[in-house]
Amino acid sequence: MRQLASLLRRLPPSCGPVRLIAVDGHAGSGKSTLAGRLAEALGGAPVLRLDDLASHEELFSWTGRLLSQVIEPFGRGETAHYAPYDWRARRFGPPRPLPAAPVVLVEGVGAGRRALRPFLACLLWMDMPPEEAWARGRSRDGEEQREFWDGWVAAEMRHFADDPSRPHAALLVRQLKQGYEVLPGPAGDLGPYRDFTHRDGPPAMW
Repeated sequence: MRQLASLLRRLPPSCGPVRLIAVDGHAGSGKSTLAGRLAEALGGAPVLRLDDLASHEELFSWTGRLLSQVIEPFGRGETAHYAPYDWRARRFGPPRPLPAAPVVLVEGVGAGRRALRPFLACLLWMDMPPEEAWARGRSRDGEEQREFWDGWVAAEMRHFADDPSRPHAALLVRQLKQGYEVLPGPAGDLGPYRDFTHRDGPPAMW
């Protein structure tokens, strides 16, 4: 994690003064866990969870809120304020600040969508087959969320069919029994930092 964090810190800012890093992948693939560990390695970098911008009625139609509440303020070098959604109460809550820190992580399904990519310094994709990720998510959430998951899987499939993220990822992250494996993504290299993933040798592991 320290090596990956060091790489991300050295990338040029992508949204005002912010290096905006997306952690995308199928639901249940381990995005939240990776983002948490990476934020810690970055010294407490802020994490925006896209579950806070989505809602029951708009599982993937949150682009406008992200642009107006987060991207535009960051572009001006200002602290962003977003209204997180309460999934139990089914309503958006009071605004929450998100500082324009040197590195900010955006974590969630669709974080690498085309509307956001121009503002990203790096897109990480949690590389796990969808069926395996969804099975993990269903097991985690239990029987009471079965109906939600049935609707979610269909919505996620439609989203990625129209707006795939993986082909644009700079790095692929695979969770191992211990740590992670990081490989070059389909989008190509990261300029002067391409040796980070040992492109011509074994992948980096933590």
